[in-house]
Amino acid sequence: MRQTFWRIIAIIATVHAFSSTSVFAQDGFYKGKTVRIVVAFSPGGGFDTYSRAIGRHLGKHLPGNPTVVVENMTGAGGIIQANFMYQSANPDGLIVGSNIGGLILQQIMGAKGIQFDARRFEYIGAPAVDHPVCALTKASGITSMEKWFAAKEPVKLGGVGPGGTASDVARTLQAALKLPIQVVDGYKGTSNIRLAAESGELDGGCWAWESIKTTWRKGLESGDIAIVVQTMPKKLSELPNVALATDYAKTDDAKMLLKYGIHATATITRLYFMPPGTPKDRVAAMRQAFLDTYKDPQFLAEAKKARLDLEAVTGQEMEQIVAGLFKMDAKQIARLKEVLVP
Repeated sequence: MRQTFWRIIAIIATVHAFSSTSVFAQDGFYKGKTVRIVVAFSPGGGFDTYSRAIGRHLGKHLPGNPTVVVENMTGAGGIIQANFMYQSANPDGLIVGSNIGGLILQQIMGAKGIQFDARRFEYIGAPAVDHPVCALTKASGITSMEKWFAAKEPVKLGGVGPGGTASDVARTLQAALKLPIQVVDGYKGTSNIRLAAESGELDGGCWAWESIKTTWRKGLESGDIAIVVQTMPKKLSELPNVALATDYAKTDDAKMLLKYGIHATATITRLYFMPPGTPKDRVAAMRQAFLDTYKDPQFLAEAKKARLDLEAVTGQEMEQIVAGLFKMDAKQIARLKEVLVP
């Protein structure tokens, strides 16, 4: 009995020592350093807005309180940044990527230009679950689904490229519901799509309501833009009178496209991740720091003022969702590729 007792004491002491050493090691590592959050899209859009708000508070929740800076690395709908994070970023715990979950589907479908394996990234989580909607300008003349179906010309919707929400949602709606849509890719972010729509270059775009209500607030308040359709399975309480895309999905093919083309990746749209090979203790420290930031009263006040919705997804949950996407069958993948990889 005495031997067993002292063995237990020794194990507890060892675990405590390891834990303390790990904490002190992280404190020593991060102190005086700079953590970079590299956003795959342009300044002024939803991804950038979330990242800058998080970045202003993240450092105080990391051991050693490092400085946190936000950078933008745009291009190819996020592929340039994702490739950088996989191939070139130093896995030292000082760099976090902010990119879009749709790129994981692009990898599964074998899209060109992808030089990463999403299964090897270290996932930190997401601050919110996206609820994509389509916002159309007053000048487009489209204020309802009935008017959209009856449009004589394709409605021009902006996109950042395959894998981006704006592009993938528009293409999915076009294929699933047979809506007249022309997707115009090549914009660096939703802020650029918004400006193009305001100038008459586009009719609008489809991306997260959480972003639109914040970054396009003036257009909503003035009536210059209207939300015409919601693409998730259930209506948002803020948009009780806006139609659901699922109500117009009459075939099994249409329902499958909405499920995997939109619904499956909405939970991980705003994903944060670290390069493969980042030390596990630093990944754990970063995951905890993000969760602590979401509870920070100062951050919550800033998020409320900026109308940033919060519905945190943990790193562990994100890992499970990514693993599930890689389990789709060949027929589903082939059909999605036909729609989402032009």
